[in-house]
Amino acid sequence: MTLSMSRGEITRRAGCNIEPVRYYEKIGLMPDPPRTAGGHRIYGTEHTKRLAFILRGRTLGFSIKELRGFLDLVDGSAVTCAEVKTRTLNHLVDVRGKLSDLKRLERVLKDISNHCEGDESPECPIIDALYDETIATTTNTN
Repeated sequence: MTLSMSRGEITRRAGCNIEPVRYYEKIGLMPDPPRTAGGHRIYGTEHTKRLAFILRGRTLGFSIKELRGFLDLVDGSAVTCAEVKTRTLNHLVDVRGKLSDLKRLERVLKDISNHCEGDESPECPIIDALYDETIATTTNTN
């Protein structure tokens, strides 16, 4: 059985706003839904499943490009499960790199915060640290 839902209904079910659905339709991640004689969009079960897939993928940090590649598999292109796994493992490497950068950033922020008394003094070690070029170059996460 295929559900017939409005855009508002599909977004409520997915727990998102209308804007992401519009965007995903515009860039081709979501297929254009059929329309009623009056021009209203009618979303079905497949739209709901696809939207949930996209939203979960975005939650996991996959880019639009990466999700498009995964959806190529779903849509029957030549992408293989092995390729999806490789892409996922590459994404995991990126996530681990970001975690490492965040841990380094945490250490620096903790260190500069520990040097600050947090009193009413006009001298602030945190401000001094932000002016210190060696701090900026050792914590650059780009």
